[in-house]
Amino acid sequence: MHGKVALITGGAKRVGAASARLLHQAGANLMIHYRSSATDARALQDELNAIRPDSVALIQADLHDTHGLPALVNQTVATFGGLDLLLNNASSFYPTPVGTISEDDWFDLMGSNLKAPMFLSQAAAPELRKRRGCIINITDIHAERPMKNYVVYSVAKAGLVGLTKSLARELAPEVRVNGIAPGPIMWPDGDANFDEVSRQRIISHTMLKRAGDPTDIALAVRFFAMDTHYVTGQILAVDGGRSAKL
Repeated sequence: MHGKVALITGGAKRVGAASARLLHQAGANLMIHYRSSATDARALQDELNAIRPDSVALIQADLHDTHGLPALVNQTVATFGGLDLLLNNASSFYPTPVGTISEDDWFDLMGSNLKAPMFLSQAAAPELRKRRGCIINITDIHAERPMKNYVVYSVAKAGLVGLTKSLARELAPEVRVNGIAPGPIMWPDGDANFDEVSRQRIISHTMLKRAGDPTDIALAVRFFAMDTHYVTGQILAVDGGRSAKL
C-alpha cells in the first residue's frame, strides 16, 4: 500500500479505526471521515502521524448530505494526489420493529447504510478508475438473514450487497468492488436487544464459539485492498462461521 491513498468513512472508531491502523501500517495515506467523533478522530490522526508524519488527514461530514459527498473525494485528491481505495464503513444501527417504524428511521438507516455508499462511490469512481483502485463496502450477515426487530437496517444492508455486485459490474474492469459481512464483532452500546444472555446465545450459534474483533474485519479489508487483484463482486462473511452453520 506504499504510495496508495484510502478514504475511510466512519474511520474514527471501531472497525473503521482498526482498518485505518492496518492500512496505515501497510504504507497507505489516509483520509479519515467522521461525523461527530472529533475527539476520537484527532487522537487516531495524532497516533498515526506520529509514526509517519503527514500521512493522515481528517474530514468532517454528514453523509446524509448527498451534495456534500463529492467534497470528500475532492479533498482527498487535493491532499494526497489521488485515490486508490474507498472504504464505505460508516453505518447507523438500531432496532425498528414493525409497528414502530417511522419515515425518519427509514431515511436515516437507508441514508447511512445504502444511499451514502452509492453516491460516494459514484463520486469516487473517476479517481479510482485512474489508478485501478477498489471499493470495499461493510455489509452484514443479516443482509441475507434479517435480524428480528431490525427491519430497516436489514433491508438497507441487503441493498448494500446488491449495490456491491452492481458496482462491480458497472466499474469493471478498472475498479474492483467487494463487500465484507461481519457477524458478532462489537455490541452496540445501550441496546437492550444485546444483553449478556442475548450475546451468549448469538456467540453459541457461531462455529468458533466466540465473538470477533474489529481487527478481524480490518484484516479482511487489507486482504481485499492488497491481495485480491482477480476478485470482484464478492461478499466475504467474517462471522466465526455463523452464517454457514445449519
